[in-house]
Amino acid sequence: MQNLTLTWQTSAGASAALYAAAFAVRRGVARRAGGEVRRRRAGTAADALREAGTLLALFALWQVVGHLSLMGTDHALERAEWIHRTEGEFGLPDEASWQRAVVGHPWLVQGANYYYATMHFGVMLVVLLWLFLRHRARYAWVRTTVVATTAVCLLIQFIPVAPPRMLPGNGFVDLAEQYGQSVYGNAVAGVVADQLSAMPSVHVAWCVIAAVAVVSVARGPWRWLMVLHPVVTVWVVVVTANHFWADGLVAVVILLTVYLVQAAVSGWRQREDEGTRAAAEEPGEQRERSAVQQG
Repeated sequence: MQNLTLTWQTSAGASAALYAAAFAVRRGVARRAGGEVRRRRAGTAADALREAGTLLALFALWQVVGHLSLMGTDHALERAEWIHRTEGEFGLPDEASWQRAVVGHPWLVQGANYYYATMHFGVMLVVLLWLFLRHRARYAWVRTTVVATTAVCLLIQFIPVAPPRMLPGNGFVDLAEQYGQSVYGNAVAGVVADQLSAMPSVHVAWCVIAAVAVVSVARGPWRWLMVLHPVVTVWVVVVTANHFWADGLVAVVILLTVYLVQAAVSGWRQREDEGTRAAAEEPGEQRERSAVQQG
């Protein structure tokens, strides 16, 4: 097995197909006569297809950005070296030591490689679908969080930074390559451009978004099991040497900033709406007061 994930071409094609299907469903509903329930269900299906297409388009864009950079790739390894060295100066655990703890357990390594390749996108898709179908009022907030956080991460990733697994001199090993589970293409001179987007970690950002969404929206004690997803994801990206601790920390800071901006915008819109409603109600209240005074 050479590749466990969708290519950007496949993602973009699937996104276009989903958008086309959503358009076809909408058009079919408009042409046919039917009951209100049938039209509502068809509208929901069209919306779900469109949102799935949006997520796949975002995934394709994320992969495409990995092939681009605002700066040359020559210093990507030097930036990774600097991150590893700086983490040590701040007393963070050495990721290489975490990786060495799992190297002797093939089943654990293969499981981590699978998790890295599939779960960030798979879990996010399931969470968004659950919100869309069961908690539509909360869906838009989470979807906007995903788009905004990913967009900021993509902007930063225009500056190429190599992942730890490309630093064998620092004790790291490319375990996915060893087990034939790499999600990346063939290397040229040991470096592939789409591997140089390690900072920040979109994997970490997405897993935290999914966990926060489930914990805040769902009810009952079982929702807290979702906290395991970011815990496992952070462990996976470290032991597979795909990310440094710093990559995840920067992603979380970006996410928190997006949450703050969303809260500020939401508060501003709420105040605007309240002001609009008050202005609309004021003439009616004045007429009532005048009628009372005249009576």
